[in-house]
Amino acid sequence: MEHADVVIVGSGFGGLAAAKQLAKSGINYVLISSTREHLFQPLLYQVATGVLASQEIAPPIASVLRRHKEADVRLGKVVAIDADNAVLTYEHDGAHTQIRYGSLIAATGASQSYFGRDDFADKTFSLKTIDDAKLLRAQIERVFTEAEDADAETRKRLLSFVVVGAGATGVEVAGQLKELAKRHYHQEVSVTLVEGAGEVLPPFGGGLSEYAKASLTSSGVEVLLGTFVTDIEFGKVTVKDKQGIERRIAAETVVWSAGVQAGGFAQILAEATGCETDRAGRLLINPDLTVGGHADIYAIGDMTSLNRYPGQSPVAMQEGRHAADIIRRKKLPGTPFEYWDKGSMAVISRFSAVVKLNEHITFRGVIAWFMWLAVHLLYLVGFRNRFAAVASWLIAFIGTGRPGFDEVDTARDPVRISERDAA
Repeated sequence: MEHADVVIVGSGFGGLAAAKQLAKSGINYVLISSTREHLFQPLLYQVATGVLASQEIAPPIASVLRRHKEADVRLGKVVAIDADNAVLTYEHDGAHTQIRYGSLIAATGASQSYFGRDDFADKTFSLKTIDDAKLLRAQIERVFTEAEDADAETRKRLLSFVVVGAGATGVEVAGQLKELAKRHYHQEVSVTLVEGAGEVLPPFGGGLSEYAKASLTSSGVEVLLGTFVTDIEFGKVTVKDKQGIERRIAAETVVWSAGVQAGGFAQILAEATGCETDRAGRLLINPDLTVGGHADIYAIGDMTSLNRYPGQSPVAMQEGRHAADIIRRKKLPGTPFEYWDKGSMAVISRFSAVVKLNEHITFRGVIAWFMWLAVHLLYLVGFRNRFAAVASWLIAFIGTGRPGFDEVDTARDPVRISERDAA
């Protein structure tokens, strides 16, 4: 059986932050990932709407960690944990490998939640993976291309979009769809944003939420607040508001961004350690990020719930560094994690964004948009990726092009809801 000082499961922001922190002390680690790439998930919507190509936000993990002689990067999926004996089993290409670990850092993130309506997954487009973004991008290109030569009624049907969830992703998708239609395809589209809460971008609140709603509305997005999706079928979405009034909305394309749930590895870890979970399956971890009664197992990021911290990449990165610092004895075992909130931001459309540094310092409009660009450019991994992203942003935001559409994967044609239902 193999042995590793540290095993990291997951290659997102948290997992890579932990890996880089461990490398500072020369600690060897095995990083197991289900994909070969590190995904910059906050920019998936830009891949879906053709602003960026997928490789610009998903560099190979091996490239990101190329200077880490301590790194042993492996492709695989963890299928079992023996927490008492500190043994992990992962599977790749049908072969199972066991590793005895000194410490384990779990950082596998979360998947989309459909609030008990799993059938919605086959009727909507999500944005959690690169494949999700490519599939939505192909769908968007299909409907706009077919609409060019269609009659008025068919064009209206094809260019009808519903976005569910007015968090950052939903707002960004809705805004980009309107901008894409106006500046790139020069066609009229129907975009409806549906949110169960009473405001757009609920975590921001107050004036920033009002600004985001006003900005979306002025661009032509219909915003429905206090409204829930009750059914989805081909060509239409049924919603109900808090007064119980139902409405059917035309929708050739439905983008779902309303909620997350922890993935399968969180359940494996919960069962192996006896750790409790919340309704979304997230691990209710200890203040020092350990899981259950196991001081050698840490869990970080979206797969966990701690102190109501937001499910955002800065939290995962800080948690990853905290866990690594305890392992490399730069912090004492049991040291509680404290999140340093550097603020939140969301882009609405070209030259329109909101930034909240704290309750007293906020920005909106053009200055917030440039702040958003700067921060996301800073966090893009690799100089080459940054250079490519700047070039693509100039083409899309200053010009009218969408370079990401040049990468459309013709081998994975979008499937209409009716065809999926019939399958």
